[in-house]
This record gives sequence, C-alpha cells and structure tokens, in this order.
Amino acid sequence: MISWVAAVITALAAAVPLSPGGLGRFAALTGLEITGTNARQVIGHFAGLRRWRLATVVLAAPVAGLTADPFYLVLGWCAVPVFRAVRSSATEAVYRRAWVLAVCASAITGCYLLTTQGITPTRLAHAAIVVVVVAAISYAGRKAAPEIPDETESAIRRWSVRTRYLAGSATVLAGVLIAPWQPPLPTEQPQYTMPRQFPEQQVSFQKIGEVEGPACPWLDEMDAPCRYWLVDGEPFPQAAPYVVMKGGAPTAAPFLVSPDRRSVVYLDRTSRRLVHQHAGTRHDLSGPLADPDVPEVSVSERGRYVALAKNGTRVIDTRSRREIVLPGALKVLEVNSAGVVVTTASRLVAHDHRGKELLSIAIPRGLLESRSAFLKPDGSRLVVISDDGSLVETYDLTTRERIHRVRPRLPDGDPIGSGTGWSAKGPFQIYRDADEEERRDFFLDLATGRTRYVKNGLPDGYRPADQ
Repeated sequence: MISWVAAVITALAAAVPLSPGGLGRFAALTGLEITGTNARQVIGHFAGLRRWRLATVVLAAPVAGLTADPFYLVLGWCAVPVFRAVRSSATEAVYRRAWVLAVCASAITGCYLLTTQGITPTRLAHAAIVVVVVAAISYAGRKAAPEIPDETESAIRRWSVRTRYLAGSATVLAGVLIAPWQPPLPTEQPQYTMPRQFPEQQVSFQKIGEVEGPACPWLDEMDAPCRYWLVDGEPFPQAAPYVVMKGGAPTAAPFLVSPDRRSVVYLDRTSRRLVHQHAGTRHDLSGPLADPDVPEVSVSERGRYVALAKNGTRVIDTRSRREIVLPGALKVLEVNSAGVVVTTASRLVAHDHRGKELLSIAIPRGLLESRSAFLKPDGSRLVVISDDGSLVETYDLTTRERIHRVRPRLPDGDPIGSGTGWSAKGPFQIYRDADEEERRDFFLDLATGRTRYVKNGLPDGYRPADQ
C-alpha cells in the first residue's frame, strides 16, 4: 500500500507544469536573463523535460508499486536528464566532481552490502541499472561539445549538464541505499509454543488423585500446564485457570478438592460461576462473577458443605441446596459436618449449620493464617492454635468454656507447626515439616500437651486423656 501511494504521489508531482518560480531559479543558477525573446526557448526545454519525465515516471510507478521498491521511482524521475545527454553533446561542468564521488560511494557501499548481506535479485537489478547509468553518463561526457554562440542555448546546455550529473548521482546512490519496503516486524519474536486446545467435552471423575495447577500465566514454559488444571495428568477444561484481581498479577482461580477426594469446587471457565462437581454432577454455587468478586472457598471433609467468604460468608449445603449467611464473617477457618468457624473484625465465632452461634471469643494473639481452628465432627469441641503455634486451647461447645490450655512441645523441643484435626483413631493430630521437607505427624494430648510421633497407627504406650 505504501509503495502504491508513493508511486501515485510521484506521478502527480511529475505532471505539475513549470511555474514562474522554476524559471526564476533557472535564471539565477545559470546567470541568464529571461526576456520575451528567449522565454519560449527556455520554456520549450523544460516542457520537453517534463513530458519525458512524466512518461518515465508513469512507466516506473507500476514497477515500484508491484515490487515495493522505491528505487524505481528515483530512476524514473532522474532517467530523462541522463539519457537525453547521450544523444546530444554537452560540456563538462563542476558537477562532474560530485558525480565521481557519488559513483565511488555507490561502488564501495554496493561491495560492502554484497559481501556482508549476500546477493539478492533486487540488488542484482539495482546493480545492472546503476551500471547502465554510469556508462551513459561516461559516454555523454566524452562527446565533444561544439561552440554555441546563442546565449540561451548555452545556458540550457549548462543546465542540462548540471541536471545530468545530479540525476546520475541520485540514481547510483539510490541503487545501493534504497531497499524495497517491508512490513514492520515485531521487535521480539515469541519464544513459546501455542498451548494445546481445550477438549470440548466436560470431564467427570469418580475419585480425584493428583491435582496440578496452572503454572505460567505469562511465562514461556512449554511443558507446564499453563492454560488448564490437570487432574491425574489429564486436562480439566471446564475450570478457569486464572483470575486477575484489581491492581494485581494473575493468580490461580479457586480449585478446591474435598478431603475425601470425591468432590471439587472451581470457577467455571465459560460461565464464570462457582461450581460444585461430584463425579459427573454439577451444581452452580453463584451467579457469574467478575474476577475481583471471586470469593475464598472452603470445603468440608466430604464435600457436602462449601463456604464462600467475600464481604461476608455464605455456607451452602450442596445436598439440600440450603444456605446460611454470616454477614460479618471475613475469613473461614474451618467448615465440616458439625458447623463452620469464622473470624470477624475482632472475634472468632463458631456456628452450626442452622446459623446458631456455638461460641464467640476474642481473636487470640498470633492466630495462624491457616489450620488454626478445628471443630470436632460431633460438635462437642473446638481447638484453637495460636501464639504462632505455641499455644493450644480447647473449648467445650456445650458449656462454652475453655477446658484445656497447653503449650505442647515436640520430642526434640521444637514448637508444633500446625494442626491436622481429629484422626480416624480418635486423638487430635498435629504435624510439622521436617528439614528434609517430609511431613511428620504427631498425636497431641489436648489435656497434657504430650506429643508422640505417629508411625503405623497409634504409638505403643499412648494413652490419650479425655479430649
């Protein structure tokens, strides 16, 4: 497109008739006084030059448009002064020095480009035309120029010599300096491969094993699951991989698997609704959500209860579709079959699934960010771990009284890491991450603070107190 626009503009410029200003410049440069006697002769010279230039430009314009090579526009504009000099004698002028310099510069530049960037069809065509132009001007320069008594003709001849050398210089320099127009290239080529396409069908499951989250929202890791969640190594295409919060970088969208591995809650990629899926059965938990409105999600041990915390908390029974709303609840610490434990701006509160308040205490100092409150499945006890893991308090939810307050230590004297909850065997269980990055579990006696390493079930000699 650019080449055609330039070709049309050049053709229009060649068609512009001679103006009085052009005659004034001619008279000033040649020292000739334009009179009524010689004006027709001068105008005739320039009219002939314009006709031939328009003809050559009209021929060169389609070539330049088709090849996107502006060199042919320069050639069409400058060819007439060069080749008219071949058929008429002309005298040498001071412009010959500029011409020689232009030829030398063109030769040096052309040799450099050929040796460093190689031979191309465009460079060969330019070189052939430049050779023809150089030969034409050299031939014209060797022809004898007879004396001309007519002052006007002499001035026109001097002007022709000037334009011949200037046009030739422009042509030979354009031949090596001008290249065809190319579409702009991106500043940096992408170094990644396109991600795999999403399967069209939705995936169902019986029991979820390994889950691998999306790992590279903006990176170029070719083998990482950048565009989808993986469940047991296979894409889970219905789940949205990322959300973008206001003023933040992309983060993984909610994807919560229940502890029994039979249910999952995720943000649907298409509808942008939170969805609870059990095997192949799906239920919407919310309407369409903008990314900044996506809540924090918590799931009970068997996936029946789902808590959504965002400007208050909703707890949904996925079996009966009933829900309770806790307007002041900001963060969910625990949700299970017995109820839900949340924090407000200043309180830690336990509720049952009818919304009844079971216990309310001031938020303990140094409450852990996660796994810090545990509601016993029968609804009788609440355990709170605070003081950065050094303090464990047990509350009786029937009397709403604290019944135990211990500072447990592991066998090596270190404080505990976090809690796990009540084990299938009955005792409360805690864990810590060992130096070798292996999780180590311990039983905790809530009444005495004694701990014992868990290995193949209950340790020998362990006698837990009433918990």
